Amino acid sequence: MDYYLTFKLLHILSATLMFGTGLGTAFYMFVTNRSGNVQAIAVVSRWVVRADYLFTTPAVIFQPISGLLMAHWLGYPLTANWLWISMSLYALTGACWLPVVWIQIKMRDMAQIAAKENTELPAQYWRYERIWTALGFPAFISLIVVYWLMVNKPF
Repeated sequence: MDYYLTFKLLHILSATLMFGTGLGTAFYMFVTNRSGNVQAIAVVSRWVVRADYLFTTPAVIFQPISGLLMAHWLGYPLTANWLWISMSLYALTGACWLPVVWIQIKMRDMAQIAAKENTELPAQYWRYERIWTALGFPAFISLIVVYWLMVNKPF
């Protein structure tokens, strides 16, 4: 197998890992928050933060590196519309994801304290939760469009 096919496989696998981990952890955090169970929220939020560090972060870093390298190998100019739009949407996703990571850490810390002290979650937790949820929508929609552009290269 040549370098291109190896990178293509790793690119697809990391895209799958990034999207799958993001969607999976978002789903579990969202539904666990709806339960109102502070102990469950403390456990799930701790694992969501860990999953971002272990799976999402390496994939987020590898995606643009491998994607741009493959585009270069195939002779696509970085000014190709589909590539430029993809990079812009990926940047938008990152602009949503970075504050989400910070928010998740804050939410995790608040949940850990509330679980340990057997108290309710503070109002700030729920303000963060609304922002966390709102930032997820443009990030996920942007990634879906990026995947479509990568597969179809329409223009």
